[in-house]
Amino acid sequence: MAPVTPTPETTGAQAAPRTIDRREGPYGEVVLRERGGLPGTPAAPVIYEIIANGCFLMDTSDGRSERLLIDAALDALPAGRTAPAVLIGGLGVGFSLARAAQEPRWGRIVVVEREEAVIDWHRTGPLSAVSAAALADPRSEILHTDLVAHLRTEAGRDAYDALCLDIDNGPDWTVTEDNDSLYSPDGLAACRDRLTPGGVLAVWSAQPSPAFEEALRNAGFTGVHTQEIPVVRGVPDAVHLARKGA
Repeated sequence: MAPVTPTPETTGAQAAPRTIDRREGPYGEVVLRERGGLPGTPAAPVIYEIIANGCFLMDTSDGRSERLLIDAALDALPAGRTAPAVLIGGLGVGFSLARAAQEPRWGRIVVVEREEAVIDWHRTGPLSAVSAAALADPRSEILHTDLVAHLRTEAGRDAYDALCLDIDNGPDWTVTEDNDSLYSPDGLAACRDRLTPGGVLAVWSAQPSPAFEEALRNAGFTGVHTQEIPVVRGVPDAVHLARKGA
């Protein structure tokens, strides 16, 4: 992401977060904030962060795990698959979409995002610095809908070679109660039904979850494993991977 000149109000030596936009939607409040840069250092990049119902979701400070979500799914697909289609669950700050669009091997790239505010922040707001090129890619499509509902309805009957899902903080810690159902047996069955034979399910999590690995096996997935991404403090981020049988 290109550096953005910071303009936040500051307290003491550290730049305080500044609210860029705040919206009340059908799932609660969603906020875009910016932070970063010390006073007198205009070249320091601004970090954008998304807050949902008062809980931090993600920011633009890193992006390694969001990019791994896409790369690991592609690597796990059967060899020789041509122009695989990927559905990305959650637009977020745009790292996963941007990574998919940078990879010429992907075919159709569909992003499902239920928060209209998040879509607006990418199309006409500051998050366009991350996603503008990806949104302009003719392979890319944004669907404004709820992922869980989309997977379970006739409108979501398209099959994908990969589902890369990052709609919350993971199976063990959801910000929105309705998202729990994605990780349930019925939710995992819906994911499996939307995959082509040999297709890959990749799920981002704020921490590794052995219980979720077991849930994936119980749902009929094979090749279940987890890739971890160390972070500066606390437990590592994780990408859970599983394959639908051929």
